[in-house]
Amino acid sequence: GGVGGGRGPRSATAGAPAPAPGGAPPRRPPPAAARPAAGRARPAELASLQRAVGNAAVTRRLQRQSDPAVRQEARRDAADPTGHGEWDAFREAMARAGFPDAVTDVAWQLVLGGIAEQGRLNDEAMATFTARQDQRDHRASNSWYQELVKVVGDYLEIDTPTLALWSGGREVSDYARGKGHTPLEATPFGGVVDKLVLTPDWLLKTPMWNVLSKAFVSRARGPVHIFLRAYDPDSVLIAQEVPQLRVVMALDPAVRLVWHPVYAASDGKLMEVTDRLGLAADASYPTRDRCVQVLYDYLRLVHDPANPHSRRAHAEMGTRLAANGNPQ
Repeated sequence: GGVGGGRGPRSATAGAPAPAPGGAPPRRPPPAAARPAAGRARPAELASLQRAVGNAAVTRRLQRQSDPAVRQEARRDAADPTGHGEWDAFREAMARAGFPDAVTDVAWQLVLGGIAEQGRLNDEAMATFTARQDQRDHRASNSWYQELVKVVGDYLEIDTPTLALWSGGREVSDYARGKGHTPLEATPFGGVVDKLVLTPDWLLKTPMWNVLSKAFVSRARGPVHIFLRAYDPDSVLIAQEVPQLRVVMALDPAVRLVWHPVYAASDGKLMEVTDRLGLAADASYPTRDRCVQVLYDYLRLVHDPANPHSRRAHAEMGTRLAANGNPQ
């Protein structure tokens, strides 16, 4: 996906915000607490970082990789970042979101370098580890993506009182945002990369989102609302984001988890499941187990098989119960 419009970057401390894509209200610049503080990298320093991870370094690092077509394309993009077909869209969207030019340039180089490096890490993860979490941790060790978080971390701040996590399809993210919460893809940087393809291979870019999500949840300062339309204990949400939040909760008692079981009604509208197995505009629970129990009870006992909008959630629930020796 591309974003139209001309080049118009501004400093992170400039006055009026640039217009947002598609006629949406302009995004505010990051609040003072979210902007780079004293001692953090400034645009001039970021330009030096760009030179440090420049084309020659990228090319040398990527020569070690295997050579399938997608990875070959990734290496070419990393070696010539402005030749990537989405460079202009990225640059324009970053300008609209208020990113300084130097941040944009470095972030793009790190994104493409990370995509090109990821194939090797994926191969190593499968060849070296058998435990799923160990594989995930190795895939997420991509140094390019780790450096990316250092550059854009201040732009993962939220513009609502609470952040949101979700599982069960992109419409759940939209639903959470409509309820007044901010998911990762609605942050300034998350919103930019969410609109891009970057690479057709999800396995090369998913670890980038995982690294960003860990940095995102680390910024929680209050209740975190979690919306579940489907439950997978091996998902990034349950296996990575929630454990990271538990660490944050141990340090900040203001951070707590609020769980919402979400069901798509026959008209496609998302609703929340009450403890009496009805649907309501809001139904939240303080624990994951209670949320999942209510969601599964509704899918088992109330779900209409003719409802296509929740057919997948029902099938996934049945598969999981059967795998646990508890067929529905």
